[in-house]
Amino acid sequence: MDSPDAGPFSPAKLGPLTLRNRLIKCATFEGMTPDALVTDELVEFHREVAAGGVAMSTVAYCAVSPEGRTDRHQIWMRPEAMPGLRKLTDAIHSEGALAAAQLGHAGAVANSVSNRAKAWGPGRIPAPMGMSLTHKASVSDIAELRVKFRQAARIAVDSGFDGLEIHCGHNYLISSFLSPLLNHRRDGYGGSLVNRARMAREVVESVREEVGDEAAIWVKLNTYDGVGKPDIERSPEARAKGRAKLSSFNVDEACQVAQLLESDGHLDAIEPTAGSSLLNPMYLFHGDAPRKEFAAAFSGPMKYGLKAFAPIFLKRYQYHDGYLLPLARELRKAVDLPMILLGGVTDRASMDTAMAEGFEFMAMGRAILREPDLPLRIAADPTTTSKCVHCNLCMPTIYSHTRCPIRTGEVPDPLAVSPTVSGSAS
Repeated sequence: MDSPDAGPFSPAKLGPLTLRNRLIKCATFEGMTPDALVTDELVEFHREVAAGGVAMSTVAYCAVSPEGRTDRHQIWMRPEAMPGLRKLTDAIHSEGALAAAQLGHAGAVANSVSNRAKAWGPGRIPAPMGMSLTHKASVSDIAELRVKFRQAARIAVDSGFDGLEIHCGHNYLISSFLSPLLNHRRDGYGGSLVNRARMAREVVESVREEVGDEAAIWVKLNTYDGVGKPDIERSPEARAKGRAKLSSFNVDEACQVAQLLESDGHLDAIEPTAGSSLLNPMYLFHGDAPRKEFAAAFSGPMKYGLKAFAPIFLKRYQYHDGYLLPLARELRKAVDLPMILLGGVTDRASMDTAMAEGFEFMAMGRAILREPDLPLRIAADPTTTSKCVHCNLCMPTIYSHTRCPIRTGEVPDPLAVSPTVSGSAS
């Protein structure tokens, strides 16, 4: 339990780790690994983040297998990747921060054409990036997946990573098994919530068995897939009665899964998230929906599909600080595990709110893309405000080189003061 004087810049324990403060750079795919290996550009990206004051920087997305990548340009965890990964963790450590790896399997979010391998799913469901249907993962495939997660965890720890985040969100593979909308299996991995949560629990168990206390382990867990209404203001009983048949994984099921994971005893924390890369990606981000820019990032059928269906697929949600807090708060009430608040943490006020609500750590994403040194500046001056305007123009850049286009000067800064015209009033 935190002491009454603990603040966002006080040290804290996360499993076997001691973090220098409570701020974690969340996993946002960097788009800097064209050969599925670490590059100097990726090393410098995370070194700059670490130098900017976070306690830990999370490398995304570290796929556990080739078909588990969203496309062939992503890192997948294999011995060939270890020298680069070691260089990366050394650079983060040199700035006094810790390094985390996000481990996952993209499932139906994978681009089977780019990967030259079928995407996986709980059944034969659409995999839009490859314009195909997924391979239904068999029970033996799932057993193999546990081995792949173990191997990936070992490679990560042996490459110097201090923390491991297991991706159970956004309808990537584990998340798609949790979803009653996507998972229609009739075996031990489908049907009841306990069955749908089985893959998540087995993967977490396998990773912990492999690394023991050599690393902190947490899950990024969906609280709401973005289908139907979250109805946070109503009681769980009222939500259950009014829930549409087509609703997907929801906050009440997320609370039960969190309790199952906590009871298993293998986790050090949970990071609640929301939205779906398959069904409703903008719910994770809130703010503007850069539809034109997303379409421009693709070619062929995907480009025209996004142009036609962007208003349906890329919805606009009004941004406000702490926008995922109402959903995350439900998980906070359900478990005693440390929690990492994600979504709209941009200033000292939102950090203080998170801690007052019982969240031990805060994850930051877009605000750090805009200003990597924002944590240091907030620590020095609590009145510092973020320059991130939540335009989300950074999102389409993940397909080429993740960046803030305002920071790089590719688009005008809406916060910049226009030059004063001679003779005009200031």
